[in-house]
Amino acid sequence: MFSAIRSQHRGVDICINNAGLARPDTLLSGSTSGWKDMFNVNVLALSICTREAYQSMKERNVDDGHIININSMSGHRVAPQSVTHFYSATKYAVTALTEGLRQELLEAQTHIRATCISPGLVETQFAFKLHDKDPEKAAATYGHIKCLKPEDVAQAVIYVLSTPPHVQVGLALAVHPMEKPNDPQRRKAERP
Repeated sequence: MFSAIRSQHRGVDICINNAGLARPDTLLSGSTSGWKDMFNVNVLALSICTREAYQSMKERNVDDGHIININSMSGHRVAPQSVTHFYSATKYAVTALTEGLRQELLEAQTHIRATCISPGLVETQFAFKLHDKDPEKAAATYGHIKCLKPEDVAQAVIYVLSTPPHVQVGLALAVHPMEKPNDPQRRKAERP
């Protein structure tokens, strides 16, 4: 992938790692293959893309690049649903990797920045992949609160990218929705 980027676009100035995968594999009875899938996507692929993006920036003397990891609130707290515990472990790894990256970039005396954005529940296909054998359960995941939209996360990325070069947004924007879907206050405000 990065060789194609190099040949078609000369390199990378901004890297946004935004892949996330959860499997319903608990800690006590989960499958090794499910754990490997989550680790490979959520931790290893992110680390490889980060390394390759940094190398691309370094080769071209890009000193104002940015590496943004789209994480999850699961990287800061463990939800009570056992099917998400290993997933949470991978997202805690993303939190640690982002902070480690920030420190290594400082050590390398570069102005390349590292940011971790941790959204709450975003309305995507994520729950349908996690609960692929139970579509009703997947749909219910998004029914109990007003979810964020992918555009909300994109706006957080735009904000981070728009900050001045001397501003390091570390562990930023734990994005949460402001209301529940059936919030009586909201319904009252919407009435004519």
